[in-house]
Amino acid sequence: MSMQSETAEKLFQAIEKRRDDLIALTQDLVRIPTINPPGDHYLEICEYLKRRLTSSGFAVELVRGIETPGDSDRFPRWNVIARRDGATTGECVHFNSHTDVVEVGQGWTKDPFGAELVDGRIYGRGTCDMKGGMAASIIAAEAFIDVCPEYSGAIEISGTADEETGGYGGVAYLAEQGYFSPERVQHVIIPEPLQKDRICLGHRGVWWAEIETHGEIAHGSMPFLGDCAVRHMGAVLSEMETSLFPAMAARTTEMPVVPEGARQSTMNINSFHGGQEETPVDFTGFPSPCVPDSARMIIDRRFLIEEDFNDVQKEIFDLLERVKSERDSFSYDIRELHHVIPTMTDKAAPVVESTAKAIKSVLGQEPEYVVSPGTYDQKHIDRIGRLKNCIAYGPGLLELAHKPDEYIGVDDMLDSAKVMGLCLIDLLTDAGEQGD
Repeated sequence: MSMQSETAEKLFQAIEKRRDDLIALTQDLVRIPTINPPGDHYLEICEYLKRRLTSSGFAVELVRGIETPGDSDRFPRWNVIARRDGATTGECVHFNSHTDVVEVGQGWTKDPFGAELVDGRIYGRGTCDMKGGMAASIIAAEAFIDVCPEYSGAIEISGTADEETGGYGGVAYLAEQGYFSPERVQHVIIPEPLQKDRICLGHRGVWWAEIETHGEIAHGSMPFLGDCAVRHMGAVLSEMETSLFPAMAARTTEMPVVPEGARQSTMNINSFHGGQEETPVDFTGFPSPCVPDSARMIIDRRFLIEEDFNDVQKEIFDLLERVKSERDSFSYDIRELHHVIPTMTDKAAPVVESTAKAIKSVLGQEPEYVVSPGTYDQKHIDRIGRLKNCIAYGPGLLELAHKPDEYIGVDDMLDSAKVMGLCLIDLLTDAGEQGD
């Protein structure tokens, strides 16, 4: 065993004894349906975590992301931050997990919020992404505190809102308030489901924008008297297929992005709407015959660390101008929704090296270093918090995120909890001195 063997063995035993607690904790979290959007049950899950962590000796604070995107009296953006100081001063290790989950979608054979345990797997929306990781980090911290009560520094655990929609009511807001400043926190582990033998160093960049094409309304039987905005948008899509998608596919990155297909630039057409608004679900009539005077498309462009963000934008602007030069009466608007610059933590960063040693100790193998195809809350810790010593590490298969019959393996959670607990030993105690 590569870390101080006696302390590590006690930690492993303490975590194994908490197996049933880990399962129950994960099930409790999954059964709170924190679907985002709109942001259901945020206060409920924060209050649950407050009770749990207060009983473990943490000082717990609830913070609302006031006036952030989506925050309202009906759907307040609540976050929970817990801190437990050690016996002496030292550095702080922070475990950050998001509490929100995406919509359920179709195709489930299990109850999405039943948290059913079958053959060592817990099924449900958010088990993998990322309530299983949150539960593993809590178990790791509680076991570590029992084994090493005289540790130095501090442990923090947070449950934050809105990661699935950008994290602006969660980690971004907390970072703006100083909760992730380098003076307060020195190491951050985000237990996203990148698999228990991987260390995620960062993520690609993202640019979300809405493109709108304009037309003129007219009677549908006489479309020549109007101007069809949907046809104009069709020309934009055609140009994207002809020039943009091939150009993006030809670009690759040196970042170790997983899966392999994400090592190129990509763009998703996130949504498309043209013409009349959708009718209410209880309306049983027919649409009226009108030429659509507006079409809107939201693009989700993922770019590489080798690409300049200004060039990413210009590529779309130039495409729209090409279409404009080829079509009479073509006009458009483009509105940025948000963007994030790519980020990647250095392999030599302390939290990376500590996690790598822990993975080798628990799993008997060297870690794989990866970069996420999509962004997660590291972007705010880096950009706003100015804290570079941050990674994603947690249990679960990335491919299961947002899928029907999402699940998390109990053994994977236990192994990841051991890795996280060893990181605490390494970073917060004298027993972290490693041997061969």
